[in-house]
Amino acid sequence: MTDEESIEEMMRQVRRLEIRARRLASETFSGEYHSSFKGAGLDFDEFREYQPGDEIRFIDWNVTARMQETYVRKFREERELSVVIVVDVSGSTDFGSDRLSKRERAAELTALMGFSARYNGDKVGLLLFSNGPELYLPPRKGGKTVIRAIREVLTAAPEDPQTSINSACEFLHQTLKRKSLIFFISDFVDWGFEKTLGSLAQQHDVVALSVVDPLEEEIPAVGKVQFRDPETGLSTVVNTSNPNARMGLVKLSRRYREGLAAFFNKRGIDHAEVSTTRDYLPALHQLFQRRARRKN
Repeated sequence: MTDEESIEEMMRQVRRLEIRARRLASETFSGEYHSSFKGAGLDFDEFREYQPGDEIRFIDWNVTARMQETYVRKFREERELSVVIVVDVSGSTDFGSDRLSKRERAAELTALMGFSARYNGDKVGLLLFSNGPELYLPPRKGGKTVIRAIREVLTAAPEDPQTSINSACEFLHQTLKRKSLIFFISDFVDWGFEKTLGSLAQQHDVVALSVVDPLEEEIPAVGKVQFRDPETGLSTVVNTSNPNARMGLVKLSRRYREGLAAFFNKRGIDHAEVSTTRDYLPALHQLFQRRARRKN
């Protein structure tokens, strides 16, 4: 495939993701997103006459004295959020055992979260990271930002393919001056990031979307297979026909994912696990519904 053909195929992929994400965001997730992610506060709207059941603390005594009737201040929710979609583009995200890689699934999630935020009047930004920050687009309004974000996720080519969640968190600590909603999309194949990610979640509303592949849950018996770490280049041969070897790898993966979920729960980070092969919409629905119930 020539460079021109590759570009055309990439643009077709971006367009497909855009169309699907727009439809899901407007038809399926718009209401759930609105009820799950609240604005930062309240804005004054108008004065109106007091009605039984109104909060006494909202009575405006100056207006009440002038009008000779009891008036209260009415507020509306400050809806606009500053949303940053943080996407892991390290070497491990290029892996996929079936039709989609983790990176491509991350691009879908970027599109869906981006358009959901846009349709609710929020500003959308992007941070790509591998072993360090790769690209940062400050939050702003408009569909062009979301479309560019999809394209950047698909085409990112980091020089250092290793993962540093710490570097992404530290960058956000230094860059974001107001409380933001952060969608953190990664396979979280990294270590030692608990302190910095937990600290970030204390200052901002962090939602973790963990992308997994079926081969991390079950390894087929296909004889000797060479496994290569895409981030370090190290490789090893595993005899997958050995049930103990298969079970050992699956147990390690399961233990890590359970530990990751426990960490998210301990730090109050809302999270969902998203597969590269299975329908991810039920997991997102459950995530949004949990948040909506808690907010309400």
